[in-house]
Amino acid sequence: MLHSAALRRLAGKTQVVTPGESTPAGQDSPRTRLTHSLECAQIGRELGQALGCDPDLVETACLAHDLGHPPFGHNGERALDEAAKSCGGFEGNAQSLRLLTRLEPKTFGPDGRSVGLNLTRAGLDAVLKYPWPRREDKHAYGAYDDDRAVFDWVRAGADPSRRCLEAQVMDWSDDVAYSVHDLEDAVQSHRLDLVRLRDAGERRELLDLTVRRYRPDCVADELGEALDRLLALDFWPAGYDGSRRAQARLKNATSGLIGRFCLAAEHATRELYGTAPALRYAADLIVPREIRLECAVLKAVTARYVMAREGAEQLRERQRTVLTELVELLAAGAPERLDASLRDDWIEADTDAARLRVVIDQVASLTDRAALTLHATLTTR
Repeated sequence: MLHSAALRRLAGKTQVVTPGESTPAGQDSPRTRLTHSLECAQIGRELGQALGCDPDLVETACLAHDLGHPPFGHNGERALDEAAKSCGGFEGNAQSLRLLTRLEPKTFGPDGRSVGLNLTRAGLDAVLKYPWPRREDKHAYGAYDDDRAVFDWVRAGADPSRRCLEAQVMDWSDDVAYSVHDLEDAVQSHRLDLVRLRDAGERRELLDLTVRRYRPDCVADELGEALDRLLALDFWPAGYDGSRRAQARLKNATSGLIGRFCLAAEHATRELYGTAPALRYAADLIVPREIRLECAVLKAVTARYVMAREGAEQLRERQRTVLTELVELLAAGAPERLDASLRDDWIEADTDAARLRVVIDQVASLTDRAALTLHATLTTR
């Protein structure tokens, strides 16, 4: 996994802030999809090991969970979903399975077809955050119709609605990593002054956003209690001025929050299942409700103070236009304009939908900068 090109490309893909985008403090090293995946893998490996999971399996799932994300993060995902309507849509998690089992070149089967990285059934199952194929009643899903055969092989004998424990650990590690680390980035870049979280008006808007976007099952008062618990923590970073001591306090707060979220899940799971090693379908990860609510509040902090920053929507609109036009331009010039690794797929495709899927594979693989550069090249010809 560490040696795959798909993983390396995550270094050039948006996590929250576009790689290379300037910040109010001039910070030029915000987290990318790659650094997020590495941090997620560290968290997942330690939590999985504490529960008795195979740590290598959990680490693989964490490293692989974002491989299918296109340029420009979830904004790019929405643009490609619209562009791919006629071939079944686009979903980053389904694209990850497609990369792992088809697109990433390493191993070929007896029939001459690529089988991707040739991971085990358990490894692929651990990556499936959404263990169901594309369905009308589910926005997120784990496999396109075109990849149904390998999906069915991975999930053979499993409860259709249940994820294996390793996938649950990966998913929680993902939530912990980006909620905590994105908070750290927001503070360090001076996009967020933590004092604002104690202002009554700011607090009300933040909690309302949390309900709308992350926890529609909650009321603001319950989420307010979660925010109060966070603000009362001994290690909560009360202020940040960019000094070395302030940076150290912020790092310690990051470590403290990760420890809080992971230890709560470990203890709750052990309380229910005991100390025996927990593998595959022998247990479910138990995360206390109050901890999930604290995590949701942190996600909303990033959504409010970073993703909704001034000029962000105009940037996102431009990014969507770039990806939409790239799909049209590559489709019009295929197969010559496609990467050499995808030309045979396009030639062998027997329907317009199958050919469009190949074009979507091409665009989804691009880094942010590569998408902008290719778009500029194709539109000036």
